Amino acid sequence: MTDELQDPDTGTADNNDELYERFSLVVDKGQDPLRIDKFLMARIEGATRNKLQQAINAGMVLVNGKEIKSNYKIKPQDAIIVYSDMSPDETDVVPESMELNIVYEDTDLMVINKPAGMVVHPGSGNYTGTLLNGVSYYLQQQNPTISEDVLPRFGLVHRIDKNTSGLLVLAKTDKAMRHLAKQFFDHTVKRQYVALVWGDMENDSGTVVAHVGRHLRFRKLFEAYPEGDHGKEAITHYKVMERFGYVTLVQCILETGRTHQIRVHMKYIGHPLFSDDFYGGDKIVKGTVYSKYKQFVDNCFAICSRQALHAKTLGFIHPATGEELFFEAELPTDIATVIDKWRAYSSVVGNKGM
Repeated sequence: MTDELQDPDTGTADNNDELYERFSLVVDKGQDPLRIDKFLMARIEGATRNKLQQAINAGMVLVNGKEIKSNYKIKPQDAIIVYSDMSPDETDVVPESMELNIVYEDTDLMVINKPAGMVVHPGSGNYTGTLLNGVSYYLQQQNPTISEDVLPRFGLVHRIDKNTSGLLVLAKTDKAMRHLAKQFFDHTVKRQYVALVWGDMENDSGTVVAHVGRHLRFRKLFEAYPEGDHGKEAITHYKVMERFGYVTLVQCILETGRTHQIRVHMKYIGHPLFSDDFYGGDKIVKGTVYSKYKQFVDNCFAICSRQALHAKTLGFIHPATGEELFFEAELPTDIATVIDKWRAYSSVVGNKGM
């Protein structure tokens, strides 16, 4: 894995915020008996024996619809489904004491409200200070026997960008991890983001359908590919919440979970996120550049020095009880303050040709 392929917001080379993918295949008629881990290693790019063993032990490898043991030998016409994270092994997670905003916790899972500026898990350039460093310390205080072998990635099944704030769910058991990973893959998890974007959006609501993948030249950026010739399928539904003339407050609902999806999709339709330094939102995009307006915008940039994006709600089915859970995290101070400033600004100058 090379540094140029690292996502600077997450420290990984994945282009998926949903860390688990589904691999489906049928064994050929002439296949000789072979241990399933060896068979899958030859057919899934990036798979390692360690990752496959973790997936099998967690019940995330199904053969003909049933869980199997690690010594299972495949047979001709076996139908295999693998739910697993096949990205390269991560750096060891070193427990670190830190303050965590735990919104909910029980024996199966925990929901955390992540602050902006915190990377979710260790990777190149981000070995300490990540959310998982804090979670590992917190969990090991409860149970000193917990290790990454016992709880892979400490139950992480999805992530959000370093400079995006909001809600994340982590599993505390293999069963919970398997159940939640499948919900994310099946797109049944309810996720609503709030974003402040540049421009007065033409429609009150809409859907952006365009593959998201790495930029073909600038590999640290992601790009929208509406023809589907690169990247992976990505669908974002949006709805206008409030208009401020030069910027718009929108609600975004993810149908898929690609890295930087909302940021890329909003840029693609001409409305980059306010203060997003990766996708052109950290300069004046709409409005005449004159001294007082520029000063106002610069003040807003100073207050919210990251993309104005917050993972506000998260809903899913509890893996043990079957109950539908729903959580909401209020807007953090930086975004809320900037919204108030734009609201006040638009009310003052609204009748002056905005």
